[in-house]
Amino acid sequence: MWTNPIFIVIWIWALLGQLAANRLSDCPPLSDRINWYGAYDFSRGQAFLWQEGGCNSEKSIQFLQQLALWLEPLSCPVVIIWDGAPWHRAKIVQEAATALGFTLLPLPGYSPDLNPIEGLWQWMRQEVTQNHCYQTMTELFDACKNFLSRINAHPLQIISRLWPKFDLDPDLEKFLISN
Repeated sequence: MWTNPIFIVIWIWALLGQLAANRLSDCPPLSDRINWYGAYDFSRGQAFLWQEGGCNSEKSIQFLQQLALWLEPLSCPVVIIWDGAPWHRAKIVQEAATALGFTLLPLPGYSPDLNPIEGLWQWMRQEVTQNHCYQTMTELFDACKNFLSRINAHPLQIISRLWPKFDLDPDLEKFLISN
């Protein structure tokens, strides 16, 4: 796995008219990112993260298989809301989901605000990566797994924080439009 930090140059703010100052970052480059698949089950108040390389049709099928094991036994219909990534729309992935008893619900393009899993990613960013840079990808991976264990210990918190909102809050919408 990842062990050595990689140094890259990033830009920071500088005074107008002066050359921007450079500094070395101790964060691994974006190309070394960790790709997660995620799901949550409101009936149990549990979240599930799976990571096994990049995102493609083969990995999507493997995720669906792992999800089926995590949800076992399937006692109710499972609807998976997925964005329009090419590997999510692939016929082989659609067939695998159907064979596992899942219903895939595609989202319209450019609609992350409708994707329920975005709430989990936002929560993880707030608690794991916001204002923090891990020295190695292994440290980041472990921090993400610890986050999952921590939130799964509190099912009601998962339900209340990630439950989809079906009504708009007029005050919040007014604030979002004004900014």
